[in-house]
Amino acid sequence: MVMLDTLANALATIQNAEMRGKKEAVITPASKLIAAVLRVLQQEGYIGEFEYIDDGRWGKFRVQLLGRINKTNVVKPRIPVSYRDLLQMPESLRKYLASRDIGVLILSTSQGVMTHKEAIKRKIGGVLIAYVY
Repeated sequence: MVMLDTLANALATIQNAEMRGKKEAVITPASKLIAAVLRVLQQEGYIGEFEYIDDGRWGKFRVQLLGRINKTNVVKPRIPVSYRDLLQMPESLRKYLASRDIGVLILSTSQGVMTHKEAIKRKIGGVLIAYVY
């Protein structure tokens, strides 16, 4: 089996486990980008604890689910966004969130993976990679 987008696969695994009411999800393969996105989801309170499991191959993440995710997905194609875009939140970005104060956009920036709210605080832009609400 060829896996083209491991981040999309990881978020789909979380989404499917949430919809079925599971308490945890196992994501394979593991990567630094997936770990960074999981850290953002944890800081925002969408997931509980997560741990890396070294299985001798690519590794796995075991993620504790809290039942707070309604929708999560990657943004394809990736969209570069500037600090001004984040402030004004044009329709092209707004369509990824349920409403103004619900959910977060996840960006990959020069200072690491973070939410759009944190990018606004730091006054930086980046590439929109995912969203969750």
